[in-house]
Amino acid sequence: MRRRTFIATAAVLPALARPALAQNSSRVLRFVPEGNLNNPDPVWTTTTVARNHGLMIWDMLFARDDSFSPRPQMVEAWEASEDGLSWRFRLRDGLAFHDGTPVRGQDCIASIRRWAQRRPLGQTLLQRTEEMSAPDDRSFTIRLKRPFSLMLDAFADTCFVMPERIAATDAFTQIGDYVGSGPYRFVRAEWVSGSQAIYVKNEAYRPRAEAPSFIAGGKVVHFDRVEWRIMPDPATAVSALTNNEVDWVQQPQVDLLG
Repeated sequence: MRRRTFIATAAVLPALARPALAQNSSRVLRFVPEGNLNNPDPVWTTTTVARNHGLMIWDMLFARDDSFSPRPQMVEAWEASEDGLSWRFRLRDGLAFHDGTPVRGQDCIASIRRWAQRRPLGQTLLQRTEEMSAPDDRSFTIRLKRPFSLMLDAFADTCFVMPERIAATDAFTQIGDYVGSGPYRFVRAEWVSGSQAIYVKNEAYRPRAEAPSFIAGGKVVHFDRVEWRIMPDPATAVSALTNNEVDWVQQPQVDLLG
């Protein structure tokens, strides 16, 4: 299996995470990530651990498939004008945040603006944007000064959709609220940096009706709870896997596997 297939959405995608699951009959996945989740804000920090955490609890407008091409995720349909200056996006029906509030076009705009300040593609998008608006709750539009052919690629570059109240946080300030829109809810009360991060199934999540492909497609949840166990020492992690204390080690050292 290719390296890029091993991402934190293993708790979601059906073809991943089967090293020791036969030994663990419960609907709990015990996972050792590549490092510590120092900060759970994937905009403020650009670490891959924070990105993988983001994939667990937030959804994206577009996401990359196995060919690394952007595919619609939260977006149902979109269109661009012939001159490439006007874009309109419509969201899938039934999208909701973990607190039960619906995902709106205004939430998308606020999330795009915050994310764009910290990502190169996003910064280019902001420079070329004349106006962003939400004509209704399920739509948002972007009017450009100059065409931007990488619009969909930009949205697939870890642009997570957060509630407007959270996305309104300055891009250089860490958020403190982790209400998401994705397949899992982050249990902040059980998060201990350097020790563990806990996620529970979002019962209200509605996956796309299509096969998963890398981080795109239907994210069907197979576990009620996912426990990230932080183990910086590779030998400790492999020993825990051998002793059935965890189900999956993301980056085991080859010379420790027997």
